[in-house]
Amino acid sequence: MIKVLVIAESNGDRLTVSTLEVCRAASELSTRLGGHWGMLVDQRAAGAASEIAPEVSVYDLQGVEYVGPEMLTDIAASVARGAEMVVMPATSTGKDVMGRLAQKLDAPLAQDCTGFEVIAGSPVFKRALYGGKVIADVKLSGELTLVSFRPRSYEPVLQSDEVVKAHPCELRLPELMAAVTLQEKASSERPDVTEASIVVSGGRGLQGPENWHVLEDLLDALGPDAALGCSRPVSDENWRPHSEHVGQTGRAVAPDLYIAVGISGATQHVAGIVRSKCILAINKDPAAPIFKVADYGIVGDLFEVVPALAAAIRSGK
Repeated sequence: MIKVLVIAESNGDRLTVSTLEVCRAASELSTRLGGHWGMLVDQRAAGAASEIAPEVSVYDLQGVEYVGPEMLTDIAASVARGAEMVVMPATSTGKDVMGRLAQKLDAPLAQDCTGFEVIAGSPVFKRALYGGKVIADVKLSGELTLVSFRPRSYEPVLQSDEVVKAHPCELRLPELMAAVTLQEKASSERPDVTEASIVVSGGRGLQGPENWHVLEDLLDALGPDAALGCSRPVSDENWRPHSEHVGQTGRAVAPDLYIAVGISGATQHVAGIVRSKCILAINKDPAAPIFKVADYGIVGDLFEVVPALAAAIRSGK
């Protein structure tokens, strides 16, 4: 019997970085609790999964291009009943699926966890509340429990030394209440903000979408591992897409370096960046709240500071 089941997210034939991170959590959970872990994965990514998980359950939806939360919930429910714990990345899709799955299976759920410890033989999960000001200990009870882990909470699993057992799932296509007729993928070659090691975010201080080239030039200097983010007012004004919105109501990030440019530092934004290893703030207002959480701060006009910073990075390289 599988102790911990990972519901995988994939892009074609590749597993997402967030899924590889959750695999690390599943491996540690199964080791501490006894038993083994496995993965539920789309047929297209079965090859990648077989290099990582000790047991892989494969579903093939016969040419269905997009597996949405509703469909994935039904698929997961048929396999999850054979596990003791189900885990998934706390991405937008993961939170959606896990909420649906908790209702469908009548199982307790801890969303957006950052870690766990085992106390008296039972796992206790860590959750950040009130913008990261409080860390709650959550203990779930039941024959089946559900947990989602915040991206970048664990190092990704790259390869397993265990023998992989792969087997197909006997599935029936669910009757959907809604169908996706068009799926557009972002054209950017840069990593997603939740998976990038460097994130550069801009706020209203940039004054308009026409000035975003200032940040893009800095990203080019930083290299391919840097991603572009923004504050909520920027996405609300449609200066940048919502997928780049960093904050409590957007994407939570935990990069090695977070650069906040022209962002005042409202509580909702800080809640989404507080787990960054290093925060650099650039703002012309010395009293901006962002400086209270920043490791380094530069007080000055961003239109002068950012180009100079980009030039210095290129010179240093």
